[in-house]
Amino acid sequence: MARRKDMRNWLIEALKANKGSASITEVCRYVWEKYENELRRSGDLFLTWQYDIRWAATQLRKEGIMRAADSSPKGIWELV
Repeated sequence: MARRKDMRNWLIEALKANKGSASITEVCRYVWEKYENELRRSGDLFLTWQYDIRWAATQLRKEGIMRAADSSPKGIWELV
């Protein structure tokens, strides 16, 4: 069963799998393809995971793990 805090690791994993840079669509597609079964078994998280992954991106930006939104191309998430 997945938890909200798993989104952080899944997001980093998705970005690394895409050479450190990906659109939100690419990130969500990666997470869905790899973790669909876990998400489906996760109660309310199944309904909120796309919001939660955006929350994780905000946290990773604050920690300096991801580039700030205004430092990346529009719609692209990047690792530092």
